[in-house]
Amino acid sequence: MVNVLGIVFGGLLGMAAGRLISERFQKTLMMACALAVLFLGLGGSLAQMLRASPDGTMTFVGSYMMVGSLILGALIGEAINLEDRMVTFGEWLKKRAGGESDSRFVDAFVTASLTVCIGAMAVIGPINDRLLGDSVVLYIKTVLDLVIVLLMTATLGRGCIFSAISVGIFEGAIFLCAGLLEPVMSPAAQSNLSYVGNILIFCVGVNLLWKTGIRVANLLPALVIAIAWAWF
Repeated sequence: MVNVLGIVFGGLLGMAAGRLISERFQKTLMMACALAVLFLGLGGSLAQMLRASPDGTMTFVGSYMMVGSLILGALIGEAINLEDRMVTFGEWLKKRAGGESDSRFVDAFVTASLTVCIGAMAVIGPINDRLLGDSVVLYIKTVLDLVIVLLMTATLGRGCIFSAISVGIFEGAIFLCAGLLEPVMSPAAQSNLSYVGNILIFCVGVNLLWKTGIRVANLLPALVIAIAWAWF
């Protein structure tokens, strides 16, 4: 609930700021936001990807896991078409929220939802909260999400605020199922989740900056494959 409220608060601040910021400033802010998401994803994935050898050289680890997770995840994601399902849900929200005149509503909702839902913190946070009574990870994520959604809402529009629904459903489900997930989330599984999850965050940044249309939602099953990979 704290994470949900943080996103809503950040979105409302972003809407207020968006009305006061000219289009030129909004474009520059969007570029800054895209770069921040890019480097959040890049830094997180490189932290898992590179290891220092005893001789001081850097080695590349987990390449088979990364490639296998992304390819298998893409096949599963395209088969069940998560991207279009998210877009359909966004269109429904757009009508319910009276945003028919907002041409960017769905794109804003999907982009913000992917940004705040993907990553190890969105999984580890609810598990720690349920099983250990430790909410620190969720509080840190709330602050990060508040700032990210504030910037996104100021530039993309109010559709970003509704990413709070996505976070509520995603983290709420993990919280309720934490007892089942806890034995699965070994240190290796957490590392794999962070590795692949940050690559997907990087892809969200690429879409924000260059409008390349990477179907990131259809890559989400790669997160499940990455966790399962740790057990084989």
